[in-house]
Amino acid sequence: MSADLELALSLADDADALSLPRFRALDLHVETKADLTPVTDADRAVERALRTRLARERPGEGVLGEEEGDTGGSVRWIVDPIDGTKNFARGVPVWATLIALERDGTVVCGVASAPALGHRWWAARGEGAHRDGERIHVSAIDRLERASVSCSHARDLARFEPHVLHARGFGDFWQHMLVAEGAIDAAVDAALAPWDIAALEVIVGEAGGRVGTSNGQTVTSNALLHDDVIAAVRSDG
Repeated sequence: MSADLELALSLADDADALSLPRFRALDLHVETKADLTPVTDADRAVERALRTRLARERPGEGVLGEEEGDTGGSVRWIVDPIDGTKNFARGVPVWATLIALERDGTVVCGVASAPALGHRWWAARGEGAHRDGERIHVSAIDRLERASVSCSHARDLARFEPHVLHARGFGDFWQHMLVAEGAIDAAVDAALAPWDIAALEVIVGEAGGRVGTSNGQTVTSNALLHDDVIAAVRSDG
């Protein structure tokens, strides 16, 4: 395991130690940001802690985080302290800390740690993708009518439902990790910010899948269905 991935996993340990005790805490503090999305004291505490550690251990490397912005640089850590803050704030266990390292525009490793679900996914370029220490791979389904697809928005569920075996909305990071581990075959999401997609991109890619965009939406797939899913997203119904 590379030193970069070892550090990313250690950072995820730090994040879990801060976020999990705040999950369903009676005194959890939730605010609404200028973009009308929620932020909790856990979001802020996790990002601050990771930035502080990185400044100490990797002083020449930048950080891009959802809550505190971008320090820039050709090498930077990309952090979403809690992906799925709405779930976190309501006591739904589908949330994770996403951590990735980008070198010269390429994400070289990523971690998605979901302590309330009891799972962690990670990958590094050329080293494969893993969940809880076990190697994972995307599915081998090659026909849309046999596929299971997750969609974040109702309009996409309505579009896919007549044409696939199963369409449901798992949401957030989790649907993309389900693609990576072969539990579902594709996921259609909203347009994602860099901190939302960086870790997921390398994990899905190393699991044998593909990541792309269509009509401003993010699509992950098992690669075999990618063009068909993209075409369906572009269609009118």
